[in-house]
Parts: sequence; structure tokens; C-alpha cells
Amino acid sequence: QVQLVESGGGSVQAGGSLRLSCAASGYTPYCMAWFRQAPGKEREWVATIDSAGSGYADSVKGRFTISKDNAKNSLYLQMNSLKPEDTAMYYCASRRTTYCAGTYDGLFGYWGQGTQVTVSS
Repeated sequence: QVQLVESGGGSVQAGGSLRLSCAASGYTPYCMAWFRQAPGKEREWVATIDSAGSGYADSVKGRFTISKDNAKNSLYLQMNSLKPEDTAMYYCASRRTTYCAGTYDGLFGYWGQGTQVTVSS
């Protein structure tokens, strides 16, 4: 049974940092991603990582860093210089491919339950 479990969310002031983690079990994913969804908004892609490298949405580029520890079967998102507009539920996702080949959320078959990030001004 494939399972993704996020942790590390919380409340922080603008300019602060948080590190999200996602523990995968049931298989070893090569393509993994972070998405987020703010209240009243559609879910949006944040970052992906696969065997070719990583990619970021323009809104987080230079502030967020995605990384993966294959030995621990875990995904991370280091978030620095947080802004109030980063407030959202953050979701870990994966797909059974070597390369993500896209950022559309429908490509990803496995999802975690989400972890809340709240940034106050």
C-alpha cells in the first residue's frame, strides 16, 4: 500500500522559514512534487524533483528548495523568506515514472493528506 505522509507545517511570521517533510512507503518514487492549495483557490504546483533534476514555480523560485533522500524514501521542501501569500495546505505527491514530465496535478497518482502552512504579516 502506497502512503505519503507530510509533516513540518506550522505558523510563522513573514520572512521566516519552515521545512516540510514527506515520508513515502509502499514503493520508491523517483518523481515527487509539492503542491499547495489556499482557501478559495485551486491547487497549484510548487516544485518537482525527479531523476533529471528539480523545477520550481516562479512564485517560489529562489526561496524554496526541494530535495529528496532516497535512502530514507523521503521528500523535503525548505521554505525560506516566507510571505503571507505562501499560506496554504501543502501536499506531497508522486507518480510511478522516472521523470515527472509535467506539473499538472492530474499526472500524480499518489497524494498525502496535507500539512498546513500559515504565514502572518
